[in-house]
Amino acid sequence: MASKAMERLNLSEEQVKLLEESFKKVTKHPDGTTLMLIAAECGLSEEETQAWFKLRNAQWRQSEGLPAELGSVLD
Repeated sequence: MASKAMERLNLSEEQVKLLEESFKKVTKHPDGTTLMLIAAECGLSEEETQAWFKLRNAQWRQSEGLPAELGSVLD
């Protein structure tokens, strides 16, 4: 995750590790409760966590050759 937007979030390596694990093993699109739990585990606000997931989803979609924004194609 070397994008400038990701760098602006100023996350520790441990926080990024926890977020990546959640992204890969739990869900790419966390609901409100899941987002709250992930945020608490990482020591982040829900807004910061949601921003990270939005950026990470865009990167994932781009790597898969999909549009950066979610459209009619589901992940």
